[in-house]
Amino acid sequence: MKGTLLRIVAALVLLALFVYAGDYVSVRFKIPKGRDPFSTVTIQPMYAIHEKNGKTEYDYAQPETQVCVHSLFPHFGYSPCWYVNRHTEKRIDI
Repeated sequence: MKGTLLRIVAALVLLALFVYAGDYVSVRFKIPKGRDPFSTVTIQPMYAIHEKNGKTEYDYAQPETQVCVHSLFPHFGYSPCWYVNRHTEKRIDI
């Protein structure tokens, strides 16, 4: 029982490693050819200003562009585009 569980965990770790390595290689060497691995997404920052009376005032700033990578995992310091597209509002607490 213990040996079987250890083999399953090892297989899952190995599978995750292969998926991450394949994802990295596809971004690094631009596979498939002609595909740009990077993109930009417009982010709307907003300042959340906490007032003394317990209320919060929201003030919107100028939209910003954020670079993202077309992959499953973050690479080269950039977040994946599927994640950035779902989080287009950036809240900054003051």
